[in-house]
Amino acid sequence: MDKRVTMKDIAEKLGVSKVTVSKALKDSPDISSSLKEKIIKTAQEMGYIYNAKGRMLRENLTYSIGVISSEKYYGKDDYFYIDLYKHLSNSLEKLGFTTTFNIISQSDENDLSVPNALLEQKVDGVVILGQMSLDYIQKVLSYSYPTVFLDFYCDKFNVDCVITDNFYATYEITNMLIEHGHTKIGFVGNIYATSSIQDRFLGFYKALLENKIDLNKDWIIKDRDDNNNFIDIVLPKNLPTAFVCNCDKTAYLTIEKLKSSGYKVPDDVSVVGFDDSLHAVLSQPKITTVRVNLEEMGRRTAKMMVEKIKQGEKHYGKMLIKGKIIVRESVKALK
Repeated sequence: MDKRVTMKDIAEKLGVSKVTVSKALKDSPDISSSLKEKIIKTAQEMGYIYNAKGRMLRENLTYSIGVISSEKYYGKDDYFYIDLYKHLSNSLEKLGFTTTFNIISQSDENDLSVPNALLEQKVDGVVILGQMSLDYIQKVLSYSYPTVFLDFYCDKFNVDCVITDNFYATYEITNMLIEHGHTKIGFVGNIYATSSIQDRFLGFYKALLENKIDLNKDWIIKDRDDNNNFIDIVLPKNLPTAFVCNCDKTAYLTIEKLKSSGYKVPDDVSVVGFDDSLHAVLSQPKITTVRVNLEEMGRRTAKMMVEKIKQGEKHYGKMLIKGKIIVRESVKALK
């Protein structure tokens, strides 16, 4: 049987002390980041097995983060939050934490039923992924775990959040349409559904204001009800020349509605979306959209959460992550 690798073995290979190796494996701030990474990498390569159970008992931590999300975000072909969760989970794993992913049914959300991991204190912190009802959020916060909101914010609670810069990204993509000659532009999205949609609408509206373009209320179209259930898109009698949609799924549905009504995209109407999700490339034509930096959102959330747990509660406020416009085939320049 192979001899079990010890901290002494790692220390001898790297020419450092056993105490230095121990501190690095405990993520001590006394060790520089570069040396810490080198020691951890060497330990992994040598097959070192850390006594995680003993560490948990000493530090009174579970090294697990509870991620809570609502089932309304996980319909057919809805992979945005699955992808975001993967990046979050990977980032937390690199920092030594596992995750428990809980998708809350609508009935459990209404009944304020929280996951057992919270009740049994099997997690050290909570990430709420996607906006949920105010009552449910309040219920989760009542357990006093370090908490981060991911991909939404709510000023009713003093909770840190990591979000895309929804306002500025939609402002930019609306300006792109205006630069293409569009002055008749509508918005598709229920502005009362989530904070993200509200901010995207406000970015759209700012672009209109700066270019002295009137906001036509008939061109503000709902894509979902207030509970985030998608509804049939009703086109106005007099169409604008372009639509800014709050997400790619809505842009996809808008394009399908336009096509079924006898219109060509982008020849008759241009359409842009947000998220750079699967719908953006499944659509015909493919959708010009804003690519959300999911990896950075996951990394920032993980770093923020671990700092809260290990160094005590800190306040970060809103952490904005910039998006990038991806130009595809659903936009036409007017002449």
